[in-house]
Amino acid sequence: MQPESNVSGQLYDIAIIGGGVNGCGIARDAAGRGLSVLLLEKDDLASGTSSASTKLIHGGLCYLEHYEFRLVRDSLIEREVLLSMAPHIIWPLRFVLPHQKGLRPAWLIRLGLFLYDHLGGRKLLPPCRSVDLRHDPAGEPLKPGLVKGFEYSDCWVEDARLVVLNAMDAARRGADIRVRTEVLQANRQGDHWVVEVEDRGTGRRETVTARTLINAAGPWISDVILRRIGADARSKTRLVKGSHIVVPRMFDHDRAYIFQNPDQRIIFAIPYEHNFTLIGTTDVDYQGDPADAAASQDEIAYLCRAASEYFSAPIEPAQVVWTYSGVRPLYDDGSSAAQEATRDYVLELEAGNGEPPLLNIFGGKITTYRRLAEDALAKLESHLRDAGAPWTRGAALPGGEFAIDGFEELAAGLARAHPDTDPALVRRLARAHGTNAAAILEADPGIHFGADLYQREVEYLVRAEWAMTADDILWRRTKLGLRLTAEEAGRLEQWLEDNRAVVTGSAALV
Repeated sequence: MQPESNVSGQLYDIAIIGGGVNGCGIARDAAGRGLSVLLLEKDDLASGTSSASTKLIHGGLCYLEHYEFRLVRDSLIEREVLLSMAPHIIWPLRFVLPHQKGLRPAWLIRLGLFLYDHLGGRKLLPPCRSVDLRHDPAGEPLKPGLVKGFEYSDCWVEDARLVVLNAMDAARRGADIRVRTEVLQANRQGDHWVVEVEDRGTGRRETVTARTLINAAGPWISDVILRRIGADARSKTRLVKGSHIVVPRMFDHDRAYIFQNPDQRIIFAIPYEHNFTLIGTTDVDYQGDPADAAASQDEIAYLCRAASEYFSAPIEPAQVVWTYSGVRPLYDDGSSAAQEATRDYVLELEAGNGEPPLLNIFGGKITTYRRLAEDALAKLESHLRDAGAPWTRGAALPGGEFAIDGFEELAAGLARAHPDTDPALVRRLARAHGTNAAAILEADPGIHFGADLYQREVEYLVRAEWAMTADDILWRRTKLGLRLTAEEAGRLEQWLEDNRAVVTGSAALV
């Protein structure tokens, strides 16, 4: 059941357009400071760029080559901050970088990794080291000519779940989160914004008001949203598409790879959902509706070819079981190549002549979303009355109220408490929901939809996480779309349709 919206007619302190990681991060931070917040998302939470990442919380080793030292430093600091906030959906991951003759020299890689280890004041993650690929298990799936490698630390994240958890915490703190609600137009009127919105499910239109408007619409920032508020930022935005492929598991160990390519780009090969390997990403300038972004045959072939330069077993496009693409709304800094455009965020405030402020958000990356939220509210400080101080650093996200190294203890405790439940299901629920998994496990399982998805979890996702469709559940709240058949997915969609009253009703947040 969906959380109810606040009473129509309320004058909000902040209205946010966009339910991606930046919008939800700002909503959480602002609500926790005692501000009244409305968040408007035209589709599902994380339905755009925020669910199409490489799933990494990282400093960005390759950004060092573009001299983005501040961005790397800030990202490395945030890496451990976020790890402490959500250790169920974020966890350490070691990366192996094989040295390929003719590409970046070994001394340059060592220097880069030295900086990577020390720029951000690493405290929790192990340092880099050299790897003899002839004897290390990481060398087994690789071509025999690769003998030297390097290993370093970053973190994995369930990106769409990170967005949802921020929205959940924002709602718990009083924010009004509205999904499937599209902004039709917004206009300044005196000292506030008047925003016309439409519920895309019912077609009902409503006018809401806010003292401040934040445009966190991601890749739609220029072509859709800014046109609807009478501005034009087309020249400031560079849309860059990144595509990924998923193939059957290429290796048995739990480390990931970072591969260099002759075009100076890098790709990752990462363990994914136990039985698969995730390979990406590309960087291609993009035009058109970001909602239509998809991996092209050229991109699929490129990723297969690039990974096959390293793995002993070649990868063919026919092996690909799933692809996904996202469009990054980068700030156009004039870079000639898509991979060279800055990943840093830019905040532009329009608030002249006493008009109500508009804050436009360009660029950014998942790793720095929390910092972006703090900077956004600092930018608006003079326009926000009685706002509290920054508070999110170290404040656990829902389900993450346990020690960084306490996941195994949490999963084991849940398994002991529910001895009749499949341990693999218990572990998956612990990973997805952390301490909130207990509430799901205590309910009657109900209908079995396929794989290890049961009615009790579906109802939780609908009631507490704004899920409304099978895609919301199978590809964003979970990745069980890789395991359910088309028939099973259809049965889930039909159940949701038959229980639409449950989906659109109201209930307390878990």
